[in-house]
Amino acid sequence: METKKIKAGREDRIFNITVTVISLIVLVIVLYPLYFVVIASISSPEDISLGKVVFLPSGINFSAYKFVLEEWKIWRGYLNTCFYTLFGTLLGTSVTLMAAFALSRKDLFGRNVITKLFVFTMFFSGGLIPTYMVVSGMHLVNTRTVLVVMGTVTVYNMIIARTFFQNSLHEELFEAAELDGCGVGKFFFKIALPCSKAIIAVIALYVGVSQWNSYFTAMIYVTDQKIYPLQLVLRDILILGQQLTQITDPAEIEALVERQKVAQIIKYVVIIVSSLPVICVYPFLQKFFVKGVMIGSVKG
Repeated sequence: METKKIKAGREDRIFNITVTVISLIVLVIVLYPLYFVVIASISSPEDISLGKVVFLPSGINFSAYKFVLEEWKIWRGYLNTCFYTLFGTLLGTSVTLMAAFALSRKDLFGRNVITKLFVFTMFFSGGLIPTYMVVSGMHLVNTRTVLVVMGTVTVYNMIIARTFFQNSLHEELFEAAELDGCGVGKFFFKIALPCSKAIIAVIALYVGVSQWNSYFTAMIYVTDQKIYPLQLVLRDILILGQQLTQITDPAEIEALVERQKVAQIIKYVVIIVSSLPVICVYPFLQKFFVKGVMIGSVKG
């Protein structure tokens, strides 16, 4: 049996063309800043200052990459950030999933009260100074532990995971496992987690990206440059570029110009270095986001 194709009407064609044009414009707006950072990182600092770098690199120069490869502070910050991201993601994902599973159980005593207390912390906190006093009292200032622990668990992620468990793990499944002698802990590790790969990937990516981009915690609680994360090293480079412009000694003008050029182009290189791992990991986890963003939606 032959199937006839439905011919699109004039209004449909206009609509499709309009949507395509708008999508292309939005795509260019989103991608161009990333593209500019890439071409600026291999362009001459003079051409960047003169505005010659717009669509193509000008005066190709890899001196900034050479500086980054030779700068031990950047690599040390890179390794520190990898350490914080790895263990922070493991800790944050584990705690979030366990808390979410517990709150998804209807037989948990005081579940509603505990959930409300968690939600309360989303809108109100003790403040920066009391938090610093608590961290200092626990002797976590200037330690790697504070950078791994702080900010790894968020109520928003926990609510997403709890909603997933409530919608995916039906009570009948738990009752059947309980009849076979399966306890709550064994049910969580043997049944719940293997059936929750989508939410595990979503929560892990949320926590991992947050840890990778985090700099405020290190800026407040860390003064030892040996344990600086990469983002704080990048921040220092940006501040350095601003401070260089404040030098007015005529004897240092030539050195000032050279240092400004290096600082300007290094900013682009460090942005690439700091963003590349997340960009490489995201395509492998992107497929889980379709299911992740639908968690909690109305089911018909």
